[in-house]
Amino acid sequence: MQLMRAEKVGIMRRTISALALLVSLVACKQQESAKAPSETLSITDAVVRLAPIESRPAAAYFVIHGGKTPDRLTAVSSSKAARIELHESMMQGGMMSMKPLAGADVPAGGQLAFKPGGNHAMVFGIDPAVKPGTSIPLHFTFQSGATIDADAKTLAAGDDMSMEMHH
Repeated sequence: MQLMRAEKVGIMRRTISALALLVSLVACKQQESAKAPSETLSITDAVVRLAPIESRPAAAYFVIHGGKTPDRLTAVSSSKAARIELHESMMQGGMMSMKPLAGADVPAGGQLAFKPGGNHAMVFGIDPAVKPGTSIPLHFTFQSGATIDADAKTLAAGDDMSMEMHH
């Protein structure tokens, strides 16, 4: 009886040690993958801020994560919008101005953020059924031929974006 109990304790200790080792290996791997850049082109934090007046264009913001090789965003489109144009905001003579962009370079393993006050996408002719709190599908096209589909959360004109954009 005493011998069986000692064997059970030994088995339990080995099992607990093996589980602890496994948990620490998984934790290390997760930490490693969190630090390592993604090997594939991806889009995160996609948000569309709707215009205060329905007939005016909305603005789309997002973060592009570069893959193994550099690429170039050439277009964004949506089945819920008439057209989407890439734009750049800049200060000129003390005033904020915008100019269209033909595309935007995405560095390999890096990030390119489209955010308020910088690069953004102007979304024209949004479907009137799109309201704050819904989403709008965005289709991203890259020079390499890659395409990515992402759903962008829609926000009202005055909504705070700080919780939406994580980068």
